[in-house]
Amino acid sequence: MHSRRGVVLGALLLLVTLLLGACQSDDGGGGAEETPSKGDVTVGVSGSFAENQIVAEMYAQVLENAGYNVDRQLNLQRREISQPALETGEIDLKPEYLGTLLAYLDPNASPSSDAEGNVEPLNALLEPKGLTMLDYSPANDTNAFVVTKETADKHELTKMSDLAPVASQLRMAGPPECEARPFCIPGLRDTYGITFGTVEKIGACDSATANALDAGKVDVALLCSTQSIIASKGWVVLEDDRKLQKADNIAPVIRNDVLNDEIEELLNGVSAKITTENITALNAKVELEQDDPGAVAREFLEEQELT
Repeated sequence: MHSRRGVVLGALLLLVTLLLGACQSDDGGGGAEETPSKGDVTVGVSGSFAENQIVAEMYAQVLENAGYNVDRQLNLQRREISQPALETGEIDLKPEYLGTLLAYLDPNASPSSDAEGNVEPLNALLEPKGLTMLDYSPANDTNAFVVTKETADKHELTKMSDLAPVASQLRMAGPPECEARPFCIPGLRDTYGITFGTVEKIGACDSATANALDAGKVDVALLCSTQSIIASKGWVVLEDDRKLQKADNIAPVIRNDVLNDEIEELLNGVSAKITTENITALNAKVELEQDDPGAVAREFLEEQELT
């Protein structure tokens, strides 16, 4: 009897030991192990408008898919906020626009209407700041001065130089930084002899500026050439006949502290797929159909087989 009871007790002790071992294994992280993050990256924007948020989401999502831990700061209102944030490490990466960034970093620069002509001077300015500009996309989202068809017909406007004789009678809307930017108020004055009667400080490439034009509150609006509302409303983009506006192809700018070969390949892969035509269509989904920028970016990345 005692021998049999010992066998039973021994078996029970063995079972308990095995169970305890299994529990300890689970408590110690047994089962499917989580893949460790490859690093932290904070993605920002140089202006919180639809296009910038869509492209920033593309960057964020390809990095997340590759195993990076990504934080987003997609409400930075303008470059005067985002650029210092990038330089100090508050953000690590943002979409940028070649000619505009060059003019911002060096007010005495002469950005080119050819994208490649802006690369070397930009890199020379970014390198001492510990920043790198990666491949720029085929998409060129330049500044566009836009009027309604009624205004164009009334004042016989087809090109920017047509504005000079009538500008003093017109109300213009643009971003707050317009008064200091060489492509805006100073450039209009020096290149075209244009001085508007009033200038409303609203926003850059956003719906509020477009809505002001649509409502007749202003006569001329500085928009981005890829804003979908321009075509949907039948508005007239005035030809930049004296070439004030420069090439503003979209490109990622990133801190060297977080850049590696894999990240470079991922972001360059995104840039290669963004064209003026398809980013305009993506903008329409957010601006006109009110789709979420993240969802729009995700669908694009899937269609392009980037995730």
